[in-house]
Amino acid sequence: MNYRHAFHAGNFADVIKHIVLARILTYLQDKPGAFRVIDTHAGAGLYDLESDEARRGGEWLTGIARLMQARLSNETAALTKPYLDIVRAFNPKGELKAYPGSPLIARGLLRPQDRLVACELEPKARKALIDVLRRDEQARVVDLDGWVALPAFVPPKERRGLVLIDPPFEAKDEFEKLGEAFAAAFAKWPTGIYVIWYPAKNRRATDTLAQSVARLAAAAKPPGKCLRLEFSVAPQLDGAALTSTGLLIVNPPYTLQGELKTILPELEMPLGQGGAARFRLEVPRS
Repeated sequence: MNYRHAFHAGNFADVIKHIVLARILTYLQDKPGAFRVIDTHAGAGLYDLESDEARRGGEWLTGIARLMQARLSNETAALTKPYLDIVRAFNPKGELKAYPGSPLIARGLLRPQDRLVACELEPKARKALIDVLRRDEQARVVDLDGWVALPAFVPPKERRGLVLIDPPFEAKDEFEKLGEAFAAAFAKWPTGIYVIWYPAKNRRATDTLAQSVARLAAAAKPPGKCLRLEFSVAPQLDGAALTSTGLLIVNPPYTLQGELKTILPELEMPLGQGGAARFRLEVPRS
């Protein structure tokens, strides 16, 4: 799978991932102690939805565009507000022309004491990210492979925070790399929050990854928890565009599962393609 993000920015997978990211960071804000966000595969930071790539993909039209037009309950509207407020901040009032990637979603939820480390190896994406975060004393862009950075940057000195692992899945062994890199990082920082994104195309690969991550979390002292979320906007067909996205959240805030049980049912209709979307939210077997 080649996941060049300029073609996919603002799609349903981004919506799900960034809602979860925003809910976790909102939770971390509740305590005064500083936290750090480590984004291992950060991307360009900000995506032009009027670019040739975005127009060709058009995936944001069935993702963020639909969510911003959806009628949500008061509770779900309140829970998604931190995320949607950041998206709106990068757009003219009433319009949707740009989409902020995970580094800018995270940056929008940092307090003065918090920090962001964003790793990006691809030169054009890294330059774009540096440009958008220029002179930002709270955010650091690192020219380092995310798989190398992951064990190198944990534990952070703040001892609180979140690691977002969102690789492009361009290599055939990406699932294996992901599992190995998570294991190395988790051994050094078992109390951190980890959010692992994956394309839900191959059931055997995704189940193997989920069981491995859950097993490592359960073996920690004290034992950690793993939450698995998969969201499908249509049946996933071989060779077709991505229609199912997955997240593994290790050491999730105790509030997160309940919040997602409120939010996700209200996203099934607006994000569904050719019918309502479906989701699963569970604690995977270790």
